[in-house]
Amino acid sequence: MNLNNLKPAEGSTHHDRRIGRGQGSGRGGTSTRGHKGAQSRSGYSRKLGFEGGQMPLQRRLPKYGFTNLKRIEYKPINLSVIDALVTKGNLTEVNVETLIEGGYVSKNDRVKILGNGTLSKAVKVTAHAFSKSAVAAIEAKEGSVVKL
Repeated sequence: MNLNNLKPAEGSTHHDRRIGRGQGSGRGGTSTRGHKGAQSRSGYSRKLGFEGGQMPLQRRLPKYGFTNLKRIEYKPINLSVIDALVTKGNLTEVNVETLIEGGYVSKNDRVKILGNGTLSKAVKVTAHAFSKSAVAAIEAKEGSVVKL
């Protein structure tokens, strides 16, 4: 087998129908588009969610819920992540800048420290928010907590 004699498997390909090439082809005239209406004309594009004049699904279903405009989103960081950072970089202090450099958060994120995991040594941790279990775990290792 060489590149010059490769071909698709038998029956796996077929020719496309040539539409709009005269009455003799059987697909001339309206060229499979039917008579009149938007879909028969060039430049037609159906709107997203359009269901042929039937009431669309997004209008049949009721609105529900509530969006709190004052909600503050935090990026959760576990104590296990902080411990990994501390042991890898031999650090005594972890703050938002350290987490940004480590690739755990982006510069516009607010950070919340969660208590999942353990610390191996005392660390000063600076962040926007802390869970109660995280504060307890940090202070149990004689570290300190600073809220931004």
